Formats: sequence, structure tokens, C-alpha cells
Amino acid sequence: MNQIVATLLIAGLLPIICAGIAKWRAKDYNNHQPREWLGLQEAWRARANAAQQNSFEAFPFFAGGVLLALVAGTDVAMIAQTCWVFIAARVTYVYCYVADQATLRSIVWVVGLGAVIRLYLIAV
Repeated sequence: MNQIVATLLIAGLLPIICAGIAKWRAKDYNNHQPREWLGLQEAWRARANAAQQNSFEAFPFFAGGVLLALVAGTDVAMIAQTCWVFIAARVTYVYCYVADQATLRSIVWVVGLGAVIRLYLIAV
């Protein structure tokens, strides 16, 4: 169960990490208007911000799947394994997004989506 909690925590922190990547070493960062500043960024900073947004979007679907699988009484080891696949895919996704590896990014996004769908299916 601790591993499942850890994956939920990591998934919840990923958007914050992405925002940190987007802001990293930015001399012109405006903390008074952070969203406006992020919206004006280009290249890897803009992609890190997009990864942040996608990570926020992916989290509720993942968390819901985890909770449903737990409530259904599914084997905790199977849930944990699936959660770690999701986390590995999401971390790779963020890397690919920032590094502008669009095709690989799409592939690992599908892997992450597949992990979430698996959580829902094992809950049935």
C-alpha cells in the first residue's frame, strides 16, 4: 500500500516539478504574473509548461483508477505494479516533452493511458 501512496504523491507532484523546470534559471521570471509569464515562453520552457498542464489533466483519471481498484479489493501488488508503470510513463513523457521528442512522447503517453485503463479494468 505504501508504494501506491508513493505513486499518487509522485503523480501529484509532477505538475509542480514541470513548472519548476519551466521557470528554472529564468532571469525574467515574473512571480507577480506567473501564468502570464509562462504563457509567453517558447521552446523548452513552453513545452515544460505544457507538460505541467498535461500532468494536471492526467492526475484525476489516474487517482480515480487507483481508488476504484483499491475499493474493488484488487490485489495490491498488481495495483502497485500498474501505478509504477504509469509513473515511469509520465516521467518519460515529461522528459520527452521538454526534449522535443514528439513521437516518443506520444508513445509513452499511450503507455500511461493504458496503465490507467488497466486500473479501471481490474476494478471491474
